[in-house]
Amino acid sequence: MSSPPEPQAAPTGVIHDLGYRPYAGPRLGERKVAEAFFLTGLRNTYGLGRSARSKVLPMGLLGLMLLPALILVGVLVQARNLLGLDEQIVAYSTYPLTTQVLISVFVAAQAPALISRDLRFSTITLYLARPMRRSVYVLVRVASLTVATFVLIAAPLLLMYVGGLLADLPFGRETGRFLAAIVGAVLLSACLAGPAAVVAALTIRRGLAVAAVIVVLVVSYTVVATIQGISYDSGHESVGEVAGLFSPYTLVNGVQVFLFDSPAATRTPPDGTAMGVLYCVATVLLVAGSIGILMLRYRRIRT
Repeated sequence: MSSPPEPQAAPTGVIHDLGYRPYAGPRLGERKVAEAFFLTGLRNTYGLGRSARSKVLPMGLLGLMLLPALILVGVLVQARNLLGLDEQIVAYSTYPLTTQVLISVFVAAQAPALISRDLRFSTITLYLARPMRRSVYVLVRVASLTVATFVLIAAPLLLMYVGGLLADLPFGRETGRFLAAIVGAVLLSACLAGPAAVVAALTIRRGLAVAAVIVVLVVSYTVVATIQGISYDSGHESVGEVAGLFSPYTLVNGVQVFLFDSPAATRTPPDGTAMGVLYCVATVLLVAGSIGILMLRYRRIRT
């Protein structure tokens, strides 16, 4: 007959005091979170604080944006008297349209990096946990992309302005034109960042988002420019004026022509007060509508 099993000893354990303490410092709240979030997004658009590979495209595009301006400044400073130049070779207001392909590629590359990545890796749920609201997230992301785009557009304009002063162009005239171009750069940055963010928020695939943004920005400008050229040649300039409402580049240039009497970069700029006001209203609606669509998009995301 087998003996009964010996009773097992009760498990023993030791609790170690590792010194963990809850955070008892100040909680800075939503404002500081939004500021840090904005600066981080702005730095990421140019690859600052990230790998060297992340810096290649944005820094390369910035260099390509500055190169034509540098050449123009060199010609203006060195050969102004020889060529009889008394103003900028390329007007401030037309420079962004001259380099619109570079600007579109930058926006198309960075909008998905800021928007689509958060959706793809579900980091959006962490950001919205607390204390940042959805509306603040949308505004901060759009602001980061807008400011980054503004830096890209305004940098060559500033270089041209400094070159104009070095070439002894009239200070008052150059300053007025430059400030008008800066206002246009702000409007163009917002008009590009808003729709690009909307497109990027509709898909989690970065490659698809990049292609879609390029199609929206580049193809829309190409179609509008074609319609404007045909309407001008056929004598139906009003058709070209209306077509200019459907591309951010022609839209903002039309606003500059109307508000500041800047040189037109299109063949059919807005003619008359009514059309000029329509261009201004369309600009506001484009930016506000993009933000509104983003608000609706992120309202559906669960945290």
